[in-house]
Amino acid sequence: MSHRFELARILLYISMFKIHQNSFLSRVPAIIRSSIFLVSLPIILFCDTAWAVDLGTALDYAVLASSAVTNTGPTTINGDLGVWPGTSFTGSESMTINGTVHLTDADAQQAQSDLTAAYNTIVGLSFDFDLSGQDLGTVGTLFPGVYRFSSSAQLTGALTLDAQGNDDAQFFFQVGSALTTASGSSVLLLNGSEGDDVFWQVGNSATLGATTLFQGNILALTSITLNTGAQIGCGRALARNGAVTLDSNTISSVCDDDDGGNGGGGSAVPEPNSLLLVGFGMSMLAAFKTRFVKK
Repeated sequence: MSHRFELARILLYISMFKIHQNSFLSRVPAIIRSSIFLVSLPIILFCDTAWAVDLGTALDYAVLASSAVTNTGPTTINGDLGVWPGTSFTGSESMTINGTVHLTDADAQQAQSDLTAAYNTIVGLSFDFDLSGQDLGTVGTLFPGVYRFSSSAQLTGALTLDAQGNDDAQFFFQVGSALTTASGSSVLLLNGSEGDDVFWQVGNSATLGATTLFQGNILALTSITLNTGAQIGCGRALARNGAVTLDSNTISSVCDDDDGGNGGGGSAVPEPNSLLLVGFGMSMLAAFKTRFVKK
């Protein structure tokens, strides 16, 4: 159960229901207990909600590296490509880049700064579920939230992300060290899930196995490698301190519904259960006040 609902249950008890006359809470005036709930509503509603992560100018980049971008074979990049502070970009002759190349310029520098800010924001999120030691291909369908791996994360097979009809739902994966996918693995998006709203914060390096069909934004502290034929249908390969290595890949930061996104980037919205909780609380408060006034 989320910490939000535990907090809400306690607050509902304090502020709404009849308190035994010999209990400690009986010494708290009823109107103060009601005020506690009202003041706490924003906390209940937003404190554990998936936070909006602002990629800033990095949103325009399909590939962003610190030291170098290296490519082998026919690779298609839908979005900008940048390197900063490094200057190396090799293999461009076999690439199709539907965007702008920024090599060691002010735009790439700003994108790296924005990437760092977004990375640190994700690191600071409170996690909902600890998946340490589990293969993402065996955890079943995941729903919006923050998922943590204390060290490395592995995907073998298919991972399904289900937004449950919420187009603004977000998924965050906090990976302590390396992220690796086996050859032929995939991330599947259901019921409104969008690659733009999937974030993979990787504490070391990320490696996508051959022919992997991936979704989401990889924010790696070090390097990112896409092996032969791997794709990021909707998302980005953003490396803070290392290189991005490509081999006959497709990466699209400009997404449509077929890619698994709409190019938005997401925003924090209340989950349906939160709205139900608040509605229930407000109705209970109204009933309580009516009873209190009558007395």
